[in-house]
Amino acid sequence: LVGVYTNRHGERWELQLKGSGKTPYSRNGDGRAVLRSSVREFLCSEAMHYLGIPTSRAASLVVSDDDVWRDQFYNGNIKKERGAIVLRLAKSWFRIGSLEILAHSGELDLQRRLLDFIIQEHFPSIAVNDSNRYLEFFSTVVSETANLIALWMSVGFAHGVCNTDNFSLLSITIDYGPFGFMDSYDPNFVPNTSDDERRYKIGNQANVGLFNLSKLLQALKPLLDPRQKQLASQILEGYGERYYIRFTELFKTKLGLLGENEDDNYLIAFLLKVSLLC
Repeated sequence: LVGVYTNRHGERWELQLKGSGKTPYSRNGDGRAVLRSSVREFLCSEAMHYLGIPTSRAASLVVSDDDVWRDQFYNGNIKKERGAIVLRLAKSWFRIGSLEILAHSGELDLQRRLLDFIIQEHFPSIAVNDSNRYLEFFSTVVSETANLIALWMSVGFAHGVCNTDNFSLLSITIDYGPFGFMDSYDPNFVPNTSDDERRYKIGNQANVGLFNLSKLLQALKPLLDPRQKQLASQILEGYGERYYIRFTELFKTKLGLLGENEDDNYLIAFLLKVSLLC
C-alpha cells in the first residue's frame, strides 16, 4: 500500500503496487508479477469499470528490468518472463480474510478496532456507536456480495480464485489473477488452469460467495451477542434469494422484459439451456 489519494471530486482512493516485490504477506513467493498478467489486470479492471461492475482500477503499468521465473501452465516448464508493476486503486483493499486472520489468531481487540475503522471510513449509513453496527455491516456485505456475483454472471465473468482473501469487504472485484469471460454459456467454465477440481468454475461462483460469507460470519461471531448471532444466521440464509432476485433482474433487463410474469424465470433458464446446447 503506497498511500491514500483524494481526487478533485473528493473521492478517496487507496493506491497499491502489484508486482513490486516481497511483502510480509508474500509467504514463499517472490512478490513479482509478469508482464502478461499485469496487462490483463490493467485491461480487465478498466473494462469491468466501464461495464458498470464495482472493481478496483488501474492507474499505470511499468515494465520492470527484473526477470521473473514462472510455470505458466503448472506443468513443470519454468520459463523466464519480463516483469511488470501495476499501480492499482480501490476505495479499500480490506478483504474478508483481513478479519478472518485476526479472529483465527484471537486478536479480538484489534479486530474490533479494525471493524470500527472500516465502518467509519466506508459504511457511512452505519452509526459507529450503534450496538448493532456489526450486524448491519454483515447484512450490507451479504447483500452487496450477492449483487456483485450476479453482475459477474450477467457478463460471463469468472474470477479464477474466489477465496476469502480475494473477496472485498466493500464488494468490489479485486485481485485479477486467473480470470476469464465465457465466449458461450458453460456453467463448467474454469479460467484457472490450476483449478483441477473446478472449485471456482463459473457455475459455482454464487455458492463460493456463500461459503466466504459464512467464513465472515464465523469471524464476526466473537463480537456478537446471542441475539445478534441468530439474526446474522438468518441474514446469511437470505443470501441465495438476494442473489437470485438480482440475477433475474439483470437477465430480464438484457431481454427487455417489463413487469412481472411467472414465465420470465422459465424463459431465462430455457435460453441459457439452449445456449449451452448450441
